Amino acid sequence: MTPLRTLLAAAAVVGLIGTGAALRPSASASPSVLTDGSIPDVAERVVDSVVNISSSHVVAGGPAALDPFFSDPFSPGYGSPGDRKAMSKGSGVVVTVGGRILTNAHVVKDAEDIKVTLHDGNDYDAKVVGVDPKADLAVIQLKGSLPALKPLTFGDSSTLRLGEVVLAIGDPFGVGKSVTMGIVSAKGRVGMKIEEYEEFIQTDAAINPGNSGGALVNLKGELVGINTAIASNTGGYAGIGFAIPSNMARPIMEALVKDGKVSRGYLGVRVATITPGIAREHNLPAPRGAFVSDVEPDSPAAKAGLAQGDVVVGLNGTEIKSSEILHNAVATFKPGTTVDLAIIRKNGNRATLKTRLAEMPSDDEQASQPRGRRQQQRPQRLQQRPQQWP
Repeated sequence: MTPLRTLLAAAAVVGLIGTGAALRPSASASPSVLTDGSIPDVAERVVDSVVNISSSHVVAGGPAALDPFFSDPFSPGYGSPGDRKAMSKGSGVVVTVGGRILTNAHVVKDAEDIKVTLHDGNDYDAKVVGVDPKADLAVIQLKGSLPALKPLTFGDSSTLRLGEVVLAIGDPFGVGKSVTMGIVSAKGRVGMKIEEYEEFIQTDAAINPGNSGGALVNLKGELVGINTAIASNTGGYAGIGFAIPSNMARPIMEALVKDGKVSRGYLGVRVATITPGIAREHNLPAPRGAFVSDVEPDSPAAKAGLAQGDVVVGLNGTEIKSSEILHNAVATFKPGTTVDLAIIRKNGNRATLKTRLAEMPSDDEQASQPRGRRQQQRPQRLQQRPQQWP
């Protein structure tokens, strides 16, 4: 079990909840009015589709002070500075009858040995199929002879409504598989700085360490999210949990299965979110959008004529209200795709630029770039005032 990865946001700690450190919507509609017994029926139907995942990896160097596993009292290695192997626990969702499981990347990160406990109570070995750390998703595959499995059906997370009842299933604090109930508190949460790509469903269903990689389901028993993070001052449940929506998780899962990696579109700009207040203060040409503060030389953005000081307000007809929305939207397209960018120039003139996206550079490629030219597409976080405006 690893501690939460945390960040300070509005006096709260937002962290991963693992104890290790154009999509394909279904035709489903919103759930019908609840009837007596519907929640137990759904819970009993889906609980066997969620599994417990235990993994281990060797800690480089060994000292407890350098290894976050040993600072976590729920970890088997807690208080044992001489130990060299760290243990991690989390949850996962069975998505095929053949034993494919979707979980969080941080649940199986650097794992050398993975054990999955199925509904029959037995442990089975598993291997990693693919990991996407930028969205915190991973796919693992069970090995050997397996019992009959009950995969969850993917739901269309875009049809979720505020206040809709959802169930969270996982293994909190290692106590065993548990079901909690809550509602959809918000949709499309971005800018949390938990992951590089995020568009979270927020729920008040009780989610705690160990729930990472578990299922968020609607009252049709469909998978609508992968539970990933919480906001808390204590590290435990405080009524604010975050799940990766199924419409984001499913294509990433499919890419990992097919290619072992996720190839994302790359524009080559550094952008910052404009708010009406910032626009008034700095006399900007648009009240909302993604302000272009830097353009990578020879990038798709530069070749299309995008310039410093432009404001991106649309992408293929979709309104762009923030840098995070642009960041996520560009990444959903495959490299080589041509997209239309709606922009407003410094002088207030509107234009549409056709841009052929490149492939997002790997972390190693970005690290080799000169300083100041790294992570060009990743959004900056502007607080009340911009740090620099040209």
